Amino acid sequence: MLLMNGKEMKEHLTSGKRVYGTAIMSTSPKWPEQIAKLDVDFVFIDTEHLSIDREQLSWMCNTYKSLDMSPIVRIPSPDPFEASKVLDGGADGVIAPYIETVEQVKELRGAVKLRPLKGEVLQDVIKENKSLSKNLKSYIDKGNDDKFLILNIESAPAIEGLDDMLEVPGVDAVLIGPHDLSTNLGIPEQYRDPKFEEAVETIFQKARAQNVGAGIHYWQGMDQQIKWIKEDGLNLIVHSSDLNAAVKNLGKELSEIKNSVGDKSSSSSDNSVVI
Repeated sequence: MLLMNGKEMKEHLTSGKRVYGTAIMSTSPKWPEQIAKLDVDFVFIDTEHLSIDREQLSWMCNTYKSLDMSPIVRIPSPDPFEASKVLDGGADGVIAPYIETVEQVKELRGAVKLRPLKGEVLQDVIKENKSLSKNLKSYIDKGNDDKFLILNIESAPAIEGLDDMLEVPGVDAVLIGPHDLSTNLGIPEQYRDPKFEEAVETIFQKARAQNVGAGIHYWQGMDQQIKWIKEDGLNLIVHSSDLNAAVKNLGKELSEIKNSVGDKSSSSSDNSVVI
């Protein structure tokens, strides 16, 4: 596996090169070494729906990073202070959930791309577009060269405002949350509905037109992922999760054993875990 650090992740996302990863739900210290065998470029760690404390998260980020997998953390809310905390803990990238406004993106840009500016000086830059001195700009750019910002697009209002949000400097990728997006569109978990497909394609096309990475956290069919890669420029590939893979494969194997010895299996055909 090639080394994939934050700077390289950012460059791949914006240039259209593909990066591959999976969602990690297990906090076991034995897990990073095993995940490294999968030849993934990054891991997606979710703190929006999972209860991972700050110290534990920091250990996870730094361990995966030491094994050449770029750690991306989804924060609990689109809060710049939450973004700062996970970056301080070792994350390379931040996924901000349920983004819908330009104002949210500007605040997150400040937290991810303009560290360590704070207070009035920061607000002058992100809201008033005031320029920094040459020395300060050089310092800020160098200090944040390996940090990237990803917007979770999960609603119809987000799609409508996406062009304006992508005009904000410093957005490196968008990531579709399929469960929330399908629900917002009134077709919950209908991932093959034409309305959902059209929304996904629109988001990808808008992102790639602005040289921004395009992704979706998906677990419902590799055929759809392959189609999106080939036809729509999907290049941030977040496939399934460790828990989904374990449940799916354990269920399949246990059903096979039971059926082979004449015991009826009650295992569901859909054992997916939504996050």
